[in-house]
Order: sequence, then structure tokens, then C-alpha cells
Amino acid sequence: MNRKELIEAIIKDKHLNHITKKDADYFVSTLLETVKKAVKKGDDVSLVGFGTFSRVRRKARLGVNPATGEKIKIKAKTLPKFRPGKAFKDVM
Repeated sequence: MNRKELIEAIIKDKHLNHITKKDADYFVSTLLETVKKAVKKGDDVSLVGFGTFSRVRRKARLGVNPATGEKIKIKAKTLPKFRPGKAFKDVM
């Protein structure tokens, strides 16, 4: 499912029959931007039953170039992480 399909699913929900496509798009955009800003700031975003978005620091390390076998230095970096909640895992 992509963003457009998600918005279509929201406006077709029988409990949200008053939501326009523009409103649903605004909601999805606001939700995603809010999560990104919070995680960038270092806050965890926990959506009970769905999962937790957080920020992790990956240490610098040595790697190997698979094409040449040469050892390379991989810089440290910060990445987003998602841990699914129990209810989400149970659906699978």
C-alpha cells in the first residue's frame, strides 16, 4: 500500500464518511512529519498496539568492499528504527 492508497482507504472507512480526500492527505502528512520531527529530536514515538519509532546511533566500524575485498572505514551515523508492538505482531 502506498500513500495514495492509504488516503483512499481512510476516506472509504464507514466511520469516517465526513473526511474529504484533502483532509485525509493533511492528516497523513501531519502524522508523518510529527513522527519524523520527534524522532529527529531524540524522542521515541509510541503508538500502543502499533509500535515504537526511535532513533539509534550506529558506531563506526570496519567493513569490506565486496568487489575488491579491500577493507573500508564505515562512519558512525544515526538512523531511525521501528519496533512493532505486540498487537501488530499478533496480526501476522
